[in-house]
Amino acid sequence: MLIQQNTNESTFFNRSWEDFKVGFGDTSGDYWLGNEWLSQLTLTGRYKLRFDLQSRSNTSDWYYAEYSMFRVWSEAKSYALQVTGYSGNASNAFGWHNSGMKFTTYDRDNDLHSTGNCAVLKGAGFWYWSCGTCRVNGGSYFYWADLPGGRDLQTSRMWLQCK
Repeated sequence: MLIQQNTNESTFFNRSWEDFKVGFGDTSGDYWLGNEWLSQLTLTGRYKLRFDLQSRSNTSDWYYAEYSMFRVWSEAKSYALQVTGYSGNASNAFGWHNSGMKFTTYDRDNDLHSTGNCAVLKGAGFWYWSCGTCRVNGGSYFYWADLPGGRDLQTSRMWLQCK
């Protein structure tokens, strides 16, 4: 099940808490399933997470990162993230976002950055760990740290997969 897709480095993901809660876009273009759906689906523990990533400097190759355990807690816990069990040919950049990172949007600052809101600074909502090592929702930076084909992204997709 597709939960996120970013096909360019636009400001499409510079959205409010409510927008990320209910979801937006469509699966033929830029898309976010919605944090409420993510929470309801993943709390059962039946899903793993997969990122498919296309580097801007090497558009013929795709890279992936999978996480065997992916959970998004409820809105009462600010859609805090739990993710473990990395495998793949991309780096483990999303692994830095673990340890209960809460979701941040321009109107709800839950990140660990000491001098500002990462969603405001970077132009997109996400689970930021001090503004992150991966920014698949784009904004001013659309990248995945230490990606073999180059960190700047052309396309990103996040998938829920049954275990």
